[in-house]
Amino acid sequence: MDCCDASVYDEHFDERRARDQLKAYRRDGPRRWTSRLIASLSEGGVDGLTVLDIGASVGAVHHALLVQGAASAVDVDASGPYIAVAQGEAARRGIADRVTYLKGDAVALGDAVPEADLVALDRVVCCYPSMEPLVALAATRTRRRLALVLPRDDAWIRVCIAASNLVARLGTRPLPTYVHRIHAITEVAEHAGLVPAGAHRGRVWQTLVYARP
Repeated sequence: MDCCDASVYDEHFDERRARDQLKAYRRDGPRRWTSRLIASLSEGGVDGLTVLDIGASVGAVHHALLVQGAASAVDVDASGPYIAVAQGEAARRGIADRVTYLKGDAVALGDAVPEADLVALDRVVCCYPSMEPLVALAATRTRRRLALVLPRDDAWIRVCIAASNLVARLGTRPLPTYVHRIHAITEVAEHAGLVPAGAHRGRVWQTLVYARP
């Protein structure tokens, strides 16, 4: 399974969840792992660079990079409610004219997803059943740096997430969480011409950075 019915994302990442996350973002700023991803992408400066934010949620990554001087950003998200709140927040911050929005599964959108200097996948790979086409798309679109946040590939995390998915199947959550192998992600990125350029292991979430030589 390479991609999902986009309606699944609208159901899981619904309007209430989008509003709650936007409220937390305005109150507390980006989460720790998102801040690390932003710092990884902005290393060396972002003036005049372009941004591709796949699965952008409320837009924290591209908002920060645009404020720092990036020229423009493309927000690709399969959740309509999240695109709506990201648009509203961009307007509130005065950067709406520099953001383009694409609604849909990035892999299904294919050639409609443009290249960019900086590409972000902030807790997106863990929501996607087939890692390879998603990471390959992001890597091939990367001109300079690609950064991802995803669960650590540890046995205890796999057990916890498997238990969480089991409970979710008994309830109403339509979208499971996936733990993909880090070495496999690196292989896909390297096949697209990128090289490892940094990593940070948090307690649960880790940041991976790849760069184009």
